[in-house]
Amino acid sequence: MKIIFIADFFVNEILGGGELNNQELIELLREREHKVTQVKSALATPDFIKTNSDSFFIIANFVMLSEDCKRVLADKNYLIYEHDHKYLPHRNPARCKEFKCPEQHIINRDFYKSAKAVLCQSQFHSDIVNKNLNTDNIVNLGGNLWSLDSLSKMRTIASKEKQNKCSILDSNIPHKNTIGAIEHCNSKDYEYELIKSNSYYEFLEKLGANEKFCFFPKTPETLSRVVVEARMMNMSILINRLIGAASEPWFSLKGNELIDVIEHKRKEIPEKIECLL
Repeated sequence: MKIIFIADFFVNEILGGGELNNQELIELLREREHKVTQVKSALATPDFIKTNSDSFFIIANFVMLSEDCKRVLADKNYLIYEHDHKYLPHRNPARCKEFKCPEQHIINRDFYKSAKAVLCQSQFHSDIVNKNLNTDNIVNLGGNLWSLDSLSKMRTIASKEKQNKCSILDSNIPHKNTIGAIEHCNSKDYEYELIKSNSYYEFLEKLGANEKFCFFPKTPETLSRVVVEARMMNMSILINRLIGAASEPWFSLKGNELIDVIEHKRKEIPEKIECLL
C-alpha cells in the first residue's frame, strides 16, 4: 500500500522518543512491503495531498501542518499517531483538574474526529485523550517500538552489575523536572548521577549502569520510553503518577521478560495499523 507519513521532524533531525518510534514503524511497514514516503509537515501542501489522494496518510506530530492541509485531509484516509496532546494549545492536560480541560480550550477537534483512528501509546494516554475529545476512534497501541539492535543492547546492559546510584535525566526541558528528581534524591540521601549523551547507545550505557532511575515529569508522559528502557535494563524506578507505561499490564515485568514483550510489539503494532489501512 502507498503510505505517506507526515511529521514535524524525523530522526535525522531530532533524536527524540517520538522520532525514534516513528522511524522504526516506517522501517517495519516497508519490511511488510508497503511503500512509505516521509514528508515534513511544514512542507506538505493541499495540492500534494490532493495529488496523492489514493494514498493512506499517517499523521504523527503535526504542529507545523497548515490548517488548509488539515481541511483537505478531512475526506481522505488518514490516522493520527498521537505522541502527546495536540488537541490543547499547551499540550499539557495536567494543567486541568483530573486531566479534563474546558471545552473552549480544545483545538483540532474536527481533525481528530475525522481520522480513521487516533493511535495512543498507553491506556493512560488513551483515557486522557478520550476524556477531552469524547470520540470513538481511539486505539491504544499499548507500547512503543525499539530496533532489534537497541533491544539487544539493553539485554546486555540488563545483565551487568550496577552501581548503588540513582540515574537522573540531565535535561533543560522544564517539564522533564530534573530539579524535582535531584531534590527527591537529596531528601532520601541517594547518591545520583545526571545522565546525558548525544549518542543513544552511550545514553543507555550510562542510564543502565545504576540501580535506580528517578523521574518526576510535570506533564503526562504518553508512555515514557526512558522509564520503559530503565525497566528493560533491570533498574528500580522512582516515578510519579504521570507515566503512561505504568497503566499497561506488562509494566510489572523487567529485564529480559519485558524485553521479550516489547520485541513482540514490533509485530503487534504494525499489524494493528494494517487493520486500519
